[in-house]
Amino acid sequence: MPFSNNRNSRDDNSNRRRKSTSNYSQARGRKPRSHDTAANEKRGSNTGAGKPGERRKDGDGRRPSNKPARATYGNKPYDPTKKRRERTDVRAKQHPVGETKDDGLIRLNRYIANAGVCSRRKADELIEAGVVSVNGEVVTELGSKVDPAKDEVRYNGERLRREKMVYVLLNKPKDYITTTDDPQERRTVMQLVAKATRERIYPVGRLDRNTTGLLLLTNDGNLAEKLSHPRNNVTKIYNVELDKNLTQGDLNKIGFGLELEDGFVKPDAVSYVQGASKREVGVQIHSGKNRIVRRIFEHLGYDVIRLDRVVYANLTKKDLPRGRWRYLEEKEIIQLKHFIKTS
Repeated sequence: MPFSNNRNSRDDNSNRRRKSTSNYSQARGRKPRSHDTAANEKRGSNTGAGKPGERRKDGDGRRPSNKPARATYGNKPYDPTKKRRERTDVRAKQHPVGETKDDGLIRLNRYIANAGVCSRRKADELIEAGVVSVNGEVVTELGSKVDPAKDEVRYNGERLRREKMVYVLLNKPKDYITTTDDPQERRTVMQLVAKATRERIYPVGRLDRNTTGLLLLTNDGNLAEKLSHPRNNVTKIYNVELDKNLTQGDLNKIGFGLELEDGFVKPDAVSYVQGASKREVGVQIHSGKNRIVRRIFEHLGYDVIRLDRVVYANLTKKDLPRGRWRYLEEKEIIQLKHFIKTS
């Protein structure tokens, strides 16, 4: 029903009804009832509005009582001078100020890996084999923790020390394979960074032998694992040169996604390189599948002549010639770790 502004007419009708009732009472010889008496005010404060024919009750549903009302707080009388307990007081008792869950201990396998001996998985095997001791006692239980600042950890009798974290960015050239050791004695990326540090660093992810561009090497196992895990969606941008021009139709197919032999893949972005021929394409992708960029174009009948990774996470090739390396700056390390949390 639409709203009405005829409030005056409605009020007039109400006044007429009240007036006629008063006249009727006077005609019967009764004293007209007043709507503004002290008795009504007192009665109205202690009673609630009920239905016609129903005994009046208090506001909480009980019958009116002659006893004076008493304010309550729960099951106890309300005391206005008593301060209400805050929720934060309870939490403060559960977690006292100064108490911390970080006791400085780390897992033994992590300590061994940080010392440059091997990976965490291999470290677990060494612990089970009984060749690792802590403070002179052999430890074989997996999950054991040590204090890096106090405990003495030895492997085969040799004391281990935690390595300094090193982060090296390499602009990989062609004809180098991404591995720490090659049985066929081919050239590896480790030969390019041999003088970077005495610590044991290893590549994060892989680049094919004929793929060039950015490659990160570090001994920070936590960071390497997070960068390599698919759930973190680390972005990579590649410049691709093909054996022939890429048609607009095939460019659209790549943009919409393709079904390859190992599943569906859809790049984050794909476009022609500005100012170049249609043989050169830029691809932004976060998938870490093996040879994924090459296989995308091979699926459509193109051969990749040159593949260069120009961006890795927040890192670029600026001022880094092919075959050269540099240390990451402190701000780049912080940004890289923040990039993982927000991606």
